[in-house]
Amino acid sequence: MVEVSRGTLAALDRASGKLASAALASMDEQFAWFGRMPADQRASVQLIAQTGAAGFTAYLRDQREAIQLTAEAFRQAPRDLSRWISLRQTVELVRVAVHVIEQEVPALAANEEERRALTEAVLRYGREVAFTSAMSYASAAETRGAWDARLEASVVDAIVRGDAEESLLSRAAALGWDLDEPATVLVGNSPSDDPPTVLYEVRSRAARANRPVLLGVQGSRLVVVLAGETDDPKVLTKMSASFGDGPVVAGPTVANIADAHRSSAEALSGLRAVVAWPAAPRPVRSHDLLPERALAGDPEAEWQLIDQIARPLEKAGGALLETVETYLEAGGVLETCARVLFVHPNTVRYRLRKATEITGHNANLPRDALVLRIALAVGRLSRSRGLW
Repeated sequence: MVEVSRGTLAALDRASGKLASAALASMDEQFAWFGRMPADQRASVQLIAQTGAAGFTAYLRDQREAIQLTAEAFRQAPRDLSRWISLRQTVELVRVAVHVIEQEVPALAANEEERRALTEAVLRYGREVAFTSAMSYASAAETRGAWDARLEASVVDAIVRGDAEESLLSRAAALGWDLDEPATVLVGNSPSDDPPTVLYEVRSRAARANRPVLLGVQGSRLVVVLAGETDDPKVLTKMSASFGDGPVVAGPTVANIADAHRSSAEALSGLRAVVAWPAAPRPVRSHDLLPERALAGDPEAEWQLIDQIARPLEKAGGALLETVETYLEAGGVLETCARVLFVHPNTVRYRLRKATEITGHNANLPRDALVLRIALAVGRLSRSRGLW
């Protein structure tokens, strides 16, 4: 232990408040981000600085006890601070505080020998405090990370189950999710049995796309909730690379996370049915799997096929619906369809173009022809049961 006079120790005690204020002023001057911190977080930093400055005097008296007191101060504050500043920024703040103490403390020494002893003690104390702050930050971040992971998993589970909106929104808000942001649910196989590996893979790709995500691993299945619009297909393509082998299905993009259960339900329905379309792209939208989902018994898919295809074709007139049905039955042969209907081939072409405008599906394309055929079949079945 460094031997210093009682008078010097008393002077150090009296100067602790001044040292803390000088440290905060120096932090404000050197780091623009420090000035942008909320007032309560700055107050936490000030408390740590005051404890650290006072702890130096205690360090001179009893090194072991002083470090324990300083560690306790760091353990109390970083639980909140770790949400605002990184470990690197924490170490920078400690460096500035120690530098201020190193500049101010030697002037309080009674003589040259004591000044050298205090300078050496400051350096040793700074190393101890830096190590303590790093350990405390890591512990707080680990605790917060584990809590966030459990909360995030519960939010994803709630979305999959379709839980009550109020509880879902409160938990999502606690994770910092923008409740007004559009959301899209993607489902597929997990890339690994190791949760931290999955977490890193998904979050790193989301960070490169500048998109917030929520994720949950449910057995071998990975569920990802992606924030933001998905008009650009590259966004979903990039995120699908974080899934394991096999198909990846993306549900519809909904207005906000309160409606994410609908995106989840359709994505999971698509994942169950995608096996019926071996050539499906990766990722594939749940909407593009409506025929397979209807065949698998999804009533929502059946209703969408009726609402988007069968009903609009019927409303457009019997001739248009009859032309599409006849063309499909003729195997897509224009002349055969025209002969059956007793019309000119150009009339068939015109009606098919109108049908494409109404439904968004071109009967000349094999995949679209399948969608139209299934939609019309579902419509007839639904009408026979009196559901339409």
